[in-house]
Amino acid sequence: MDSHDVRRQWADRTGEYSPAYYAHYGPDETSESVREILRDRVGRDAAVLELGCSSGRHLSHLFDDGFTELSGVELNEDAFDVMAEHYPDLWEAGTFHADAIEDVVGDFDDGAFDAVYSVETLQHVHPDAEWVFEEIARITDDTLVTAEIEDDAADAEREEREDDPDVNFVRDEFPLYYRDWSEVFGDLGFEQVERRDVKRDTIRAFRAR
Repeated sequence: MDSHDVRRQWADRTGEYSPAYYAHYGPDETSESVREILRDRVGRDAAVLELGCSSGRHLSHLFDDGFTELSGVELNEDAFDVMAEHYPDLWEAGTFHADAIEDVVGDFDDGAFDAVYSVETLQHVHPDAEWVFEEIARITDDTLVTAEIEDDAADAEREEREDDPDVNFVRDEFPLYYRDWSEVFGDLGFEQVERRDVKRDTIRAFRAR
């Protein structure tokens, strides 16, 4: 499976892990942690971008808290129909891009966003597309937040996958790549300033040096 295969599968996703699935469950503990971090570090007037926003459950939590300049990138075009139904005020107020992250980030100016964040999205970026992490760093002016599944949450599974311990397949379909995000973005000019563990996610906040 290459990066194009991965993108096609997410673009057509229905049922579990689809935009409707996430809209049904709504904001969660990770949404709250992201909100707290962004409110404390950049404030409600900040320009914020979510990578892999799906139908907007995390962005809606920011919107309801008074964040005014919100943007999102989402590969699955159905997500925006779901967003318009479940979070109509967010849909009207925000700026959204129906495309792959790799095809959008290059269009943004340096430091275009005060804050950029992802929730269980960057973990699905194929190794062929890891160049996108440098682009994400480039467009982030101040704060970067990653909420991804990391090694600590997957030790038992890793032991069972001796052929390639750094990748797992969600429901035997979608690849999930385990990365050290502190190392990835540390090498790209960011300093980790906070870490939280919420259920299976490791949430890291970085500040541009």
